[in-house]
Amino acid sequence: MSRYDFRTARLYVPASLSAAARLPLDAPQANYLGNVLRLATGAPVLVFNGRDGEWRATLESAGKRRLFLVLGEQVREQTGAGGIHYLFAPLKHARLDYMVQKAVEMGAARLQPVLTAHAQVSRINLERMQANAIEAAEQCGILTLPQVVAPVDFDRLLADRDGGRLLVFCDEDADIRDPVAALAPHRVAAGSTPVDVLVGPEGGFADRERAALLAQPNMVRLALGPRILRADTAAVAALALVGAVLGDWRPD
Repeated sequence: MSRYDFRTARLYVPASLSAAARLPLDAPQANYLGNVLRLATGAPVLVFNGRDGEWRATLESAGKRRLFLVLGEQVREQTGAGGIHYLFAPLKHARLDYMVQKAVEMGAARLQPVLTAHAQVSRINLERMQANAIEAAEQCGILTLPQVVAPVDFDRLLADRDGGRLLVFCDEDADIRDPVAALAPHRVAAGSTPVDVLVGPEGGFADRERAALLAQPNMVRLALGPRILRADTAAVAALALVGAVLGDWRPD
């Protein structure tokens, strides 16, 4: 049996959650539950806010087009943020949406756009990124929302990075052909390794950027297989690899 209840509608709300609380729904939320999902009054809804765990609630009506939720019991306690931060060169609209959703599904705790020399995009709609992160969390039973942060210049990223975190630099030119073996020595005794996973733009890293990355302490340079991957595909491949070797996929 699945650990999660995927048959009940699930909704993110920013408000604090507690037993018997009454949460009014804004117009988009009411439209989603009432018109898109066609839930009737009395229908169960699972609610989370990224801080107070997950709660079972009941949909109630307060007049025409006004809906609210009445909270019952907590069904799952809050989980902490994982140790994986995903750093990426921004992509264009639909592909960025896809990448954000998949990164959240794969357990990224922080989404950090990085402005590189060959990046195709320099301006990011952070509200849209946050909305996609919330949607992925709602659909996949995730309790802890990732941090969605403003873009940072490549040089500033390296100047400010925490050298105690492992930097996994994904580079199609890397000589490493066994990424699992390359990552395995960095496993910690228990829990997940604090790790930054960096994927560059479609045009790759500039020579200057690659040299700066290779000079970083606590760094592993990896190829993601024999084929060149698009940046959004590379996100899934890299996060799956890191999650399996260094993240919370391991039983310990």
